[in-house]
Amino acid sequence: MRFAPVAAALSLFLVTTASVTSAGERVPDPRAAQLIALGQAALKNGDTQGAIDAFEAAFAVDPAYTPIFLDLAEAARQDGLQGKAIAYYREALQREPDNFAAISGEGEALVERGALDKAQRNLSRLESLCGTSCPETQALQQRIAAGPPARLAVDSGEENTVTN
Repeated sequence: MRFAPVAAALSLFLVTTASVTSAGERVPDPRAAQLIALGQAALKNGDTQGAIDAFEAAFAVDPAYTPIFLDLAEAARQDGLQGKAIAYYREALQREPDNFAAISGEGEALVERGALDKAQRNLSRLESLCGTSCPETQALQQRIAAGPPARLAVDSGEENTVTN
């Protein structure tokens, strides 16, 4: 009984130390990091399918690394697959509910699909989490202000052919 207070204090110290040391940002597996860099270079060069392939390979190597979902979502958005991008952003948000980049990216993809009300909810959430001056909030504000992109007749399936 004499050692109970000391043991309790020591166990509390160890729990606190363990939680602080594990709270740092996770580093990806080195092989996954190389594949992510390869994917980001392909995306920058406009090769969305090559980027998606590299990101999926990185995910296979290190499935616990959440930022891969953000890269996959960005590649899907550039490929015109906003629905798929939203699914990737939501997977990232399931893993990290307060991930600012995922909230903002999902909001931007929602705007691209024309769901301005849902995008506005993401903006409200971002403003409550990080304020109006954080880069993610500002990016989403600008995207909402710009509105959804104009759709071509080919995209919407309408035929507006003119015959003379």
